Amino acid sequence: MKLVFAGTPAVAVPSLEALVQAGHQIVAVLTRPDAALGRRRVMTPSPVAQRAAEMEIPVIKADRVDPAVTEQLEACDPDVAVVVAYGALVPPGALAVPRHSWINLHFSLLPAWRGAAPVQHAVIHGDDVTGASTFRLEPGMDTGPVYGQMTEVIRADDTSGSLLERLAVSGAELLQRTLEGLENGTIAAVPQSGEVSMAPKLTIDDGRIDWKQPAAAVDRKIRGVTPEPGAWTMLHAERFKLGPVTLDNGGPALQPGQVQASGDGKAAFAGTGSGNVRLHRVQPAGRKFMPAADWLRGIGDGVVFQ
Repeated sequence: MKLVFAGTPAVAVPSLEALVQAGHQIVAVLTRPDAALGRRRVMTPSPVAQRAAEMEIPVIKADRVDPAVTEQLEACDPDVAVVVAYGALVPPGALAVPRHSWINLHFSLLPAWRGAAPVQHAVIHGDDVTGASTFRLEPGMDTGPVYGQMTEVIRADDTSGSLLERLAVSGAELLQRTLEGLENGTIAAVPQSGEVSMAPKLTIDDGRIDWKQPAAAVDRKIRGVTPEPGAWTMLHAERFKLGPVTLDNGGPALQPGQVQASGDGKAAFAGTGSGNVRLHRVQPAGRKFMPAADWLRGIGDGVVFQ
């Protein structure tokens, strides 16, 4: 089929590649404009734009689907449009352009975790299983009828980043099966059913750790916001970043936020509302990530996270 592919981050690249390999004709890629990245704020194309350029696919860069973009899509005359984490809503006028509408690959088992950050919320809330869904796009937020789903177990050490990497690959396979079913008429969309939960985009403030929470909640929160927006706490009136921790009641009995080394100095522990977590990698303000034990050895005990 003739496809328009809308996507922006690296997690969308496996889907683009899978559709090309399956023999679909990608007539255009819609992605967000170049963004300033790094300390030098260099304007950089999105991962999807970069991969599309390598495959010599025409690229449309836009931060929203306005009438001008809709005209470009109409000129492409697509059979179907595919969305994988494009980053903006598609208005009704554009929804009507493809003959088979728009198919969205969403990284949750809809109607669970509708919204921009489904994987992060699944990890933070302690879900045992998540997955991906393909559904027909509607004006509502992830409300359209579902074509297919696949499941993925959330591992005890998963961050949202590691989980999303797996879902990007398995989700691409689901997307290809969905388009195959549409092409040969063997698939139909089914209305969503079950309990609805929302997964709004996370901000930097959402990454702050509350050390009064139970250790398991602290662990899930840190893994859920890794790598984005990142976990942090306050130390000496500066933001102090945290890598994933492990549940570990070894070491001394600590108050929430209190940090102390193990007796041999080879491990660093932080207290929570119910036991300790073991710190592994930390990033003090103005420095790079380093082993937590090395950092604590350099400043000594008596540290309390705020």
